[in-house]
Amino acid sequence: MKIRNRIIDIDHPTYIIAEMSGNHAGSLETAKKIVHAAADAGADCIKLQTYTADTITIDCRNKYFCINGSAWDGENFHDLYKRAYTPWEWHAELKKEAEDAGIDFFSTPFDNTSVDYLEDLGVEFYKIASFELVDIPLIKYTASKGKPMIMSTGMATLSEIEDAVEAVRSTGNNELALLRCASAYPAITDQMNLKTMQDIGERFGVTVGLSDHSAGSVGAVTAVALGGRIIEKHICLDRTIETADSHFSMEPAEFARMVKDIRQAEKAIGSVKYGPSPQEEASRNFRKSIFVVKNVKKGETFSPENIRVIRPGYGMEPKHFEDVLGKTAKCDIEYGTPLSWDMISE
Repeated sequence: MKIRNRIIDIDHPTYIIAEMSGNHAGSLETAKKIVHAAADAGADCIKLQTYTADTITIDCRNKYFCINGSAWDGENFHDLYKRAYTPWEWHAELKKEAEDAGIDFFSTPFDNTSVDYLEDLGVEFYKIASFELVDIPLIKYTASKGKPMIMSTGMATLSEIEDAVEAVRSTGNNELALLRCASAYPAITDQMNLKTMQDIGERFGVTVGLSDHSAGSVGAVTAVALGGRIIEKHICLDRTIETADSHFSMEPAEFARMVKDIRQAEKAIGSVKYGPSPQEEASRNFRKSIFVVKNVKKGETFSPENIRVIRPGYGMEPKHFEDVLGKTAKCDIEYGTPLSWDMISE
């Protein structure tokens, strides 16, 4: 897929998304600082989430709207989203801030009104969150805008992913990437099953990556090593500033370290190449070769007593040892001389 002027595929660098979410803690100035912190840490993009408490849920207090068994256990849905949302009137300023910082800007819409708002804002690509992967009407509406889409697949069964992919492609939109995601906060690394990310790429013929909610950068770097080319990670200024997302978000120094590790992993992956690397050239002489280990007179027969395969590697290749045995010396050869074909009689 292509995001603005960037090709996102296995042959190009990983696209790294810094997710702000609610880590601004209700402060526009903090939100702006996060944008610049993300840019300084090496992120390619800052991402927001576009919703209000009333567009994503309703203000109801019955048992269905009480959160159980997650990081936000005991909270009411409406209260949580009212506390965590990013005011829509900030979006234009934060988009400008991202442009000034030299990074991309996009967002996750959660209903049609948020898509319309982002369209008016001129957002050039979209993200669908894991929890919205089953919202087929929203996916179709977003895809109908004809812009690149990234969808997270946390919790999703194969058939649910198939439905979501078909929803995008049914609109004629083929600019799609899919992210493996563990929708737990924080996620446990040993439950990531990153091989699924590879399988998703093969099944659907799309660029893949990881939306990572785990601690540290092991999951992200491993995903890149397995072919992921989009990494999304939450960023905050300081985890002591408590927000709905701070406990599983990276501070700027940690995010920068992750980016550095990813870029080093990309270099280590490299390309298919056989033979010594430039760095290995100096080590070639530690290989073995055929040496004369006793003084040999002209006409003398080569035998295991006067030639051996030893280090270093200045002589003939060891594979010729048996070919040389029984042949005669063309000249006098001194002990410790690397053997070569011009020393051997036909």
